[in-house]
Amino acid sequence: MTAASSQLRTFLALCSRDLWVTVRREPGSFLIQALLQPIFFLFVFGRVLPDIGAAQGDYGAQLLPGVMALTLVLTALQNTALPLVIEFSFTKEIEDRLLAPIGVEWVGAQKMLIAALRAIVAAALILPLGALILPGGIDLGAISWGTLLLVAIPGALTAAAMGLVLGTAVPPQRISIMFALILTPLIFTGATFYPWQSLENLRWFQVFTLFNPMTYVSEGMRAATTAGPHLGSEWIALGLVVTLVLFWAVGLRGFRRRAVA
Repeated sequence: MTAASSQLRTFLALCSRDLWVTVRREPGSFLIQALLQPIFFLFVFGRVLPDIGAAQGDYGAQLLPGVMALTLVLTALQNTALPLVIEFSFTKEIEDRLLAPIGVEWVGAQKMLIAALRAIVAAALILPLGALILPGGIDLGAISWGTLLLVAIPGALTAAAMGLVLGTAVPPQRISIMFALILTPLIFTGATFYPWQSLENLRWFQVFTLFNPMTYVSEGMRAATTAGPHLGSEWIALGLVVTLVLFWAVGLRGFRRRAVA
């Protein structure tokens, strides 16, 4: 057996173990953590506000892709960052994984992959929830499933890489502060609650949102699920690729530095 195939087998074994824990031991906590906030966003902003006349009746259709993107990004980010903070600082479980016959970068990549898979599952569950909550339901036949998948995969991996950066760079006693400083701007400047093109009268803010990786995920999902306005497809693709490469490079470098320290 070659060294590469041996490392691949070990990598898949680690992935299988984490997936088993998610499915058999932690399904309830995973679903509550990933879906509670999005459900309330859909209900309040997509159902309550249109019913009382505080929002347009079709606002839910524009909100749904943003909530899917929010669920995808936050789930991947949190499921990477928080376990790393705990494992590096308290339980030291990461040391057991680093003893496996596999490269250090593979361990970091495995953490990101599992978090990304969890995020994709959580984001997919938003569609049936939206069909139940939003008035008029969802036209599943109008969704471009290929485009949705092409956005979800790099979006989840990028968010997981962002979590790797946070989990390895931020001291454990400051992680709650950093989450407050990062997650709030990430949510509200990521085209979650509005299409990007609707910001034309706020040009400075429209430009500012382009520095948020979640903008490209939100707009990509909006392009896949609605016929409304959205950021150009070429800019969505460019934004997803650039942010993925950037955060993966920074995240894996930080993981290696923290692991061998």
